[in-house]
Amino acid sequence: MTTKAQRRICLLGKNPIPARSLRPVGAALVLASTLVSVVLAAQSVQAQTVTTFEGIDASQYVLHERPQHDVDPNGAVGTKQFMEWTNVVFQAYDKASGQPVWSAGPVQGTLPWKSNKITGCDIAGDGVILFDRLASRWVVGGHNTPPKGNTFSYCIAVSNTDDLASPSLAWYAYEFPLNIGVNGENNPFFPDWPKLGTWADAYYLSFDAIDVDQKRIVGAGFCAMDRTSMLTGSKNPNPIQCLTDPPQLPAHGSFYPKHSPIPADVEGLTPPPSGQDLFYVSIQAPPSGRTTSNTINLWDFHLNWSGGSTLTNSPLTVPTYTPGCYEPSKPTVATCVPQPATRPTGGHYVVDSVGDRLMPRLAYRNFGSYQSYLVSHTVRVGTGASKQTGIRWYELRGSGTPTLYQSGTISRSDSIFRFLPSVAQDHVGNAVVGYSVSSPKIHPGIRASSWSLTKNGKAAEVVIQNGGGDQEDSLRWGDYTSMTVNPVDDCTFWFVDEYFAANEIGPPINWHTRIGSFALPSCTGGKARRP
Repeated sequence: MTTKAQRRICLLGKNPIPARSLRPVGAALVLASTLVSVVLAAQSVQAQTVTTFEGIDASQYVLHERPQHDVDPNGAVGTKQFMEWTNVVFQAYDKASGQPVWSAGPVQGTLPWKSNKITGCDIAGDGVILFDRLASRWVVGGHNTPPKGNTFSYCIAVSNTDDLASPSLAWYAYEFPLNIGVNGENNPFFPDWPKLGTWADAYYLSFDAIDVDQKRIVGAGFCAMDRTSMLTGSKNPNPIQCLTDPPQLPAHGSFYPKHSPIPADVEGLTPPPSGQDLFYVSIQAPPSGRTTSNTINLWDFHLNWSGGSTLTNSPLTVPTYTPGCYEPSKPTVATCVPQPATRPTGGHYVVDSVGDRLMPRLAYRNFGSYQSYLVSHTVRVGTGASKQTGIRWYELRGSGTPTLYQSGTISRSDSIFRFLPSVAQDHVGNAVVGYSVSSPKIHPGIRASSWSLTKNGKAAEVVIQNGGGDQEDSLRWGDYTSMTVNPVDDCTFWFVDEYFAANEIGPPINWHTRIGSFALPSCTGGKARRP
């Protein structure tokens, strides 16, 4: 049974006091229902209720779908449910009770395509779930593995309803070939780390182009899919439109420093202005041999279904940063986050911060008087020998091409590593970023920080889930998380991330996920399309 917990969080002071009311329930360690007061940083006294419940865990996988270390926990909140994806399965939960919608357990990620008799959409990871707020539909997607011949495909499905508990629930499923070329060994480029964004004129996709023989990112792909046709279940949508950078992917390329782009994704019920192009963002890795960068990339995808779509890249100067756990000799390896457990050979077990890239989502909101884009990533905040990581965020604004409006860094003098963030904002301009935490003294857990983008207040941190164990048998952590805002009240933030209830020394794999939600007291009067 899903365990639900509420805790009363009083935001009064400076440093968090660890919650004590944790207790084992079966094999899991969950938040007790006892109300707990913790002291956190804030400019003024306010209180809020953080509601959490258990999401998918590794024990729920069926025998022929085994859990992996690379959890990839992500999800979205809709009008009636929260839907979560991990590895290769998904599950939906009632927002009010936290109870799973499908009592038999998580659903295999291949279901939407198999139920439509589409073969070859075997999704072995990197799945993404979004809620299309402008249409009140669910969207799921992932790349197929292995490829068909010399071409990988992107598989995307759109629900016919916003209610995942409806007996008439069905999926409009599609498979789009990604014809982006082959390397010098005639092997197709692998579409790694794909990300989706909802926009008014299309569903937009991005991915890294991996040379599978060099095992190196050599470029990036940017695609648009026919949202209008897919929402009606059309059998003949426009072909997918894909552009790459560089325009011709190299047969044998060098490391691509503008990797891992993320498309904008609409938050709220106000669409972008008619004709507004979709924007992507990506990191600009430090120059060779260096550890710092002061640039991120902005990409403008101008869509023309009749032909002639264009992709324009422009750099944005931002405050200087060092990507989390960055090593110049291994620019996509970001492993340095310590856990309490120590190795027999000395030192702490560590996990991957995924600090080499910007993290989804690029949350877009149209306020009418201005358009706002929020994104975040993991950066180094430690000085000297300390590799401590924190969260950097950026807000871009603009009625046309956005520019950097403001930025900040979430960090505290507590030696805790904060990593794997996802950020969003409510309809009054409150921002919340969720993330993982770990240190030599605390097991990996889940927290979030909130602040006002309009009043420049200090960030206040809340605990969503304290960890009960470490991951000792793998460096891999989840590759991303997701923060979204309830489309009904336009105030309540929902976040999903992973944790361990007990040490994982393997086998078996025993990770858990936790789903948390809360609204800030200053957010009232949200727009509601549904009761």
